[in-house]
Amino acid sequence: MGDPLYVHGVTLAAFVIMLVKVVVAFAALMLAVMIVIWFERKVISDMQSRIGPNRAGPWGMMQTLADGIKLFFKEDLIPGQANRKVFKLAPYLVIVPAFVAFSIIPIGGIVTVAGHSFELQVADPPIGILLLLAMSSMAVYGVMLAGWGSGSKYPLLGSVRASAQMISYEAVLGITVTSVVLVTGSLSTRAMVASQAASVLDWNVFRLGVVPFLLFFVAITAELNRPPFDLVEAEQELVAGYVTEYSSIRFALFFLAEFMNAITMSAVMVTLFFGGPDGPRFHAVIWLWPILWFVGKTLVFLFIYVWLRAALPRLRYDQLMELGWKVLIPIALGWLLVVGAVVVDRWWGLVVAAGLIGAMALLGRAMAVGRGEAEGEAAALASVDSTGGGDGGPRAGTAGTATVGVAWREGDA
Repeated sequence: MGDPLYVHGVTLAAFVIMLVKVVVAFAALMLAVMIVIWFERKVISDMQSRIGPNRAGPWGMMQTLADGIKLFFKEDLIPGQANRKVFKLAPYLVIVPAFVAFSIIPIGGIVTVAGHSFELQVADPPIGILLLLAMSSMAVYGVMLAGWGSGSKYPLLGSVRASAQMISYEAVLGITVTSVVLVTGSLSTRAMVASQAASVLDWNVFRLGVVPFLLFFVAITAELNRPPFDLVEAEQELVAGYVTEYSSIRFALFFLAEFMNAITMSAVMVTLFFGGPDGPRFHAVIWLWPILWFVGKTLVFLFIYVWLRAALPRLRYDQLMELGWKVLIPIALGWLLVVGAVVVDRWWGLVVAAGLIGAMALLGRAMAVGRGEAEGEAAALASVDSTGGGDGGPRAGTAGTATVGVAWREGDA
């Protein structure tokens, strides 16, 4: 399976078509970012009984363009203590992986133009899903270098926090993607879509039992720094995170990459779990229906992201890390074992599932006992502190002062 464009090799026509696909994909993604920013601001304003953007263009649709022009012409500041080369490079290490990741997403079927057939997809490498994970990991370097290259403490703290968050949830992404690869039998995104094309019940969200999709959705929300996991830019704690020292177009590039990643990862979820561009096709303009199905499914996830931002408060950082390491990763590993066993034999899947349930019950009991012992020790220490300490005298502070005061009054009397 491969792009029919290269059946006769890399000819001049194939090269031109490939170049056009790259340009069209980039332009479409940039336009989609502008629309999504406007869409998010308008939907949140409606949910909060506000008007939202309403001045620039009809219904405020040109507000994003106006903001971009303003940022482009603002003064570009570089801190005196910054590493200039790293400071300038970091935004591109964030935005380039976002576009490269989108290039492997199939947004339609096969079309024919001037006698040349090709897929509506920029590239379909045989290791497509691994390229996606690699690009997702590359973005961590941009975040870390942005904080380190700024030469300031607040951006460095923000970049360390952001990197820890992204790396923690990368593990969950990799495990859930492995589950999809097991049932699909291929790393190609086009092959993954083809394996789900028979019917809705063949979508991976149902074949894998919904759990991997839920894990992927939560993990990718944290990976994208979307609420309620937007601790990367927790203004009340870190000013503005790793972008504190950025201004002008470089500041805009980081948030452009954030929204671009939101679109890309919504498209990835559609590709991995919801059949990609597949859906019912009618007689009129058959090649257009896959594109419409793909856009419609992607918009659903983008709306969910906006809904979560309007509805949920931000988590604490310890809650974020505990959710990733103590909840999501164990569940993802256990479900991967069950999926692998089911692929081999369904009875093996039942045995492995029963074993995992027993292990989880034992682990939960052990954690409950440990938690009870810790609470008992804390209560014992609190009682010792309240009675004046374990050495027979006052510990410190108010208790000691009160004892001394009583003794002085008795002696004085």
